Amino acid sequence: MNSKHQYVELNDGHFIPGLGFGTVKPQEVPNSKTIEATKIAIEAGFRHIDCAYVYQVEEEVGLAVRSKIADGTVKREDIFYTSKLWSTFHHPNLVQSCLERSLKKLRFDYVDLYLIHFPTAMKAMEKCKDAGLAKSIGVSNFNRRQLEMILNKPGLKYKPVCNQVECHVYLNQRKLLDFCKSKDIVLVAYGALGTQRYKGWVDQNSPVLLDDAVLGALAKKHKRSPALIALRYQLQRGVVVLAQSLKENEIKENIQVFDFELTEEDMKVLDGLNRNFRYVIMESMSNHPNYPFADEY
Repeated sequence: MNSKHQYVELNDGHFIPGLGFGTVKPQEVPNSKTIEATKIAIEAGFRHIDCAYVYQVEEEVGLAVRSKIADGTVKREDIFYTSKLWSTFHHPNLVQSCLERSLKKLRFDYVDLYLIHFPTAMKAMEKCKDAGLAKSIGVSNFNRRQLEMILNKPGLKYKPVCNQVECHVYLNQRKLLDFCKSKDIVLVAYGALGTQRYKGWVDQNSPVLLDDAVLGALAKKHKRSPALIALRYQLQRGVVVLAQSLKENEIKENIQVFDFELTEEDMKVLDGLNRNFRYVIMESMSNHPNYPFADEY
C-alpha cells in the first residue's frame, strides 16, 4: 500500500507523506467516530495522520493507531503523526508539558511532527526535538512576516520544516507557497476541500467549495469526484495536503488521488479560481498582536 504514496523531503532529512488524514471533527460528532474513521483511513492506505491537542481526540486516534499496529497492518515507524501545541501552552515552561500530555494520551514515545498551532514560541519547541519527543518541528497559520521573524532569529537551531495553513482553490496561497519553497519549508494544506461546515468557526453562508462548477467540470472530464480534483491540485503544486472525512466511502476515495494526473491546462484553470477567500478567520483572535491573517500573505 505504501509504495503508491508520494513522500516529500523535509529540510531536516525526514520525509512526510504527501497526503494526510485530518482528524478535526465537529463537537457534536461522538469521539468514537474518530476511532472508526482513523482505522478505516489506515486500512485504506493513509500513513500520515494530522491531529492536535485542541481537537480533543488524541486518545481515540492513539487507540486506533495502536490497534492497527497490534493487528499487523502497520508498524509505528510507518505512521507519520503530527500534533500541535495549543495557544494556552506557549509559555516556554509549558511547551514540553503539552507535548508530553499528547504523548500520554496517544501512548506514543514520540510524534513525527510537532507544530505551533498559532504564531509564537520556537525556542522551547527546539528543546522538544532535542529531547527526542518530536522528530521534526514546524509551524501552523504563520504568515510571511512571522516566518521571517523566526528564520532571522539569532541562534535559531532548527528551521521549521513546514507551515500548515488553510489552502484550497479559493485561497491558493501562491505567494506564501513561493516564499516557503524559497526557504525550503513545506506548505501543508488544511481545509483543502473547503469548509466542513464547522459551526462556530465558519460562516454558514460561505460558498460550498465542492459545488464549484469549474471543479465539477474537471471532475467529469477526469471521471473523478470534485474532492479528488481539489486534492490532486495541491499535490501537483508540491503542497502536502490533508483530507478530512468520517465517511468510509470518502476516506477510501481520497486515497485514490495518486491514480491520475491533471494537465497543465487543468492546473491553470484551477489557479484561476483563487479569490483569496478564507473559511477559517479565527475572529476571536483578531485583536491579538500575532494575529496572522491581517497581512496579505
